[in-house]
Amino acid sequence: MNRPMRLLLLAALASCGVAASAGEAEIRKSLAEKFPQVAASIDEVRKSPMPGLWELRVNGFDIIYTDEQGNYLLQGQLIDVKARRNLTEERVEKLSQVAFDKLPVKDAFKIVRGNGKRQLAVFEDPNCGYCKQFERDLAKVDNVTIHLFLYPVLGPDSHAKSRDIWCGKDKAKVWSDWMVNGIKPASSECDIAAVNRNVEFGRKYNITGTPTLIFADGSRAPGAIPAAEVEKRLASFVK
Repeated sequence: MNRPMRLLLLAALASCGVAASAGEAEIRKSLAEKFPQVAASIDEVRKSPMPGLWELRVNGFDIIYTDEQGNYLLQGQLIDVKARRNLTEERVEKLSQVAFDKLPVKDAFKIVRGNGKRQLAVFEDPNCGYCKQFERDLAKVDNVTIHLFLYPVLGPDSHAKSRDIWCGKDKAKVWSDWMVNGIKPASSECDIAAVNRNVEFGRKYNITGTPTLIFADGSRAPGAIPAAEVEKRLASFVK
């Protein structure tokens, strides 16, 4: 490439960068004037995959859309029809990923099955019916270490049961007795700062329901997915 052509290309690339920055600045300015409550909560402004549509990330993990001038706001799912992909959902999932080695496992207790080589983290509320169903099904999965984070979000009794489970001499057994066999944990007292930290951690990382599973690659699965799906995803990380 000759020098004049290279200079023209660099100028074109620079102008694209300026345009993108100008677009973001215009959107922020427009929304600050027209929707100050939205503008105040914007964490990031970026182009969406759809031409002319910009993505606004607000309050950490919420995604809304706007036009290039910031005159309109759109809430909803952006779907790639050709690829049959929910781009909004994929974006939220990516934003919500937690590096597995960054999980505060000291605030969880371990359930080890078989050789325990595979790793799984689960956030569960002891009063969650879906969690109880999930626990019964999860018993089919072997050769795994489960880091169980007590996540009492369904009310005061959930917090009380989490306390009793956390303060139990054998946390894993007390948990299984309650979730699988319906044996209520004995009332116990101890330091439950770890349980409170779990709730704070979940709020920070957008864990909005139970059970929520986090796999070795940081991906998550919200809801009581079947044991076969858990097994499939765990197997994908085995070298």
